[in-house]
Amino acid sequence: MVICDVPRPRNANATRQAILQAARERFCSESYDDVGMRDIARDVGVDAALISRYFGSKEDLFVAVLDSCKNGRDLMDGPREDFGQRLAREIVYGEAAACAPDDGSGRMRGLLILLRSIGSSKAMDVVQHTTNSRFFEPLTQWIGGEDAPVRARLAAGLIMGMAISRELSDGFSNLDEAQKASLAGRMADALQGLVDG
Repeated sequence: MVICDVPRPRNANATRQAILQAARERFCSESYDDVGMRDIARDVGVDAALISRYFGSKEDLFVAVLDSCKNGRDLMDGPREDFGQRLAREIVYGEAAACAPDDGSGRMRGLLILLRSIGSSKAMDVVQHTTNSRFFEPLTQWIGGEDAPVRARLAAGLIMGMAISRELSDGFSNLDEAQKASLAGRMADALQGLVDG
């Protein structure tokens, strides 16, 4: 996976951003343990020592990647009354691809990175802390109300479960369009019900 085929001018900020983008793509498609600093360096066309100079350890790079992704608050962007529909369409149809560039799409990218790396003992502390601060807490605050923590966990479980299901079934390729529409509709109703209480 080569990010750039043309020589890049010497620009520390541009090189740092290219490393971050390559690392995002790697962590989005591979687990934490499977991503190597040398692989990222090769993707960008730099020496692995440069990555260490800019970011420190692999764990520090992982944290920087998560910080560069949109956080859980972005899932709540838009009218509250169509939250379920927006998220269901994004998950079922991939209307904002999980690893898309930061152009307003890709709101699920950080979540996908967390899910891919949750099995890593090295990444587990980062994943647990990041999941709470970037996903559960913002969702709980946005839902509001006395039982918001319970509704937020149920909604998060549905979102994460369906995101995993999408990955395991290659974008729900085994469903026809009518089945996808039914899946999106049922998921939208369930999510909206949890948000509305």
